[in-house]
Amino acid sequence: MSKNKKVTGDHYFSSSPKSDANYGLIRTSFFGKNFEFITASSVFSKRRIDTGTQLLIESMILPEKGTVLDIGCGYGAVGIVAASINTKLQVHMTDVNTRAVSLAKKNIEKNRIVNAKAQSGHLYEPVENLKFDCILSNPPVSAGMETVKTIITEAPKNMQIGATFEMVIRSKIGAKIFPELFTNTFGNCTVIARESGFRVLLGKIVQ
Repeated sequence: MSKNKKVTGDHYFSSSPKSDANYGLIRTSFFGKNFEFITASSVFSKRRIDTGTQLLIESMILPEKGTVLDIGCGYGAVGIVAASINTKLQVHMTDVNTRAVSLAKKNIEKNRIVNAKAQSGHLYEPVENLKFDCILSNPPVSAGMETVKTIITEAPKNMQIGATFEMVIRSKIGAKIFPELFTNTFGNCTVIARESGFRVLLGKIVQ
């Protein structure tokens, strides 16, 4: 989508959706643990964990301890699974969509997660004073390519030395442009997973 194109109606990147919520429930499992996620209309992938998110979760490389950011968290699947499989981490989750953040908070409680919290706001604004050991992102491509690029290029300001930035992309959309952008931003780019037309890229702050 062009950044100049006018958006009508509610979308998962709307800050305050006006449509009826129409709640749903997803039951799934990762790493031998069961999870339940409350979902709703105007939130990304209401009916199931989408393929990209699933690949990111299954391939994410988490630090042994420290802080993790799930940026554009939606109803919270990535951040909640990360917090569940490593309770030494403090997981922050952000999204511009207030309905998504409300769902993420409910899902944190529903899955009995004590080491995660969700905040609403644009990109890194809710956590601008924090430095993370890992940032995870299934980016809102429908919000425009400039938004996705900003998530990548602004990441180093919010990362510790040695931190990783891990993003899932559609291969047909970003297989060329994003590795180059990662290399320009982090000085490196590694593909850590490929499956079903998606790939997960990793960039690391080395100095």
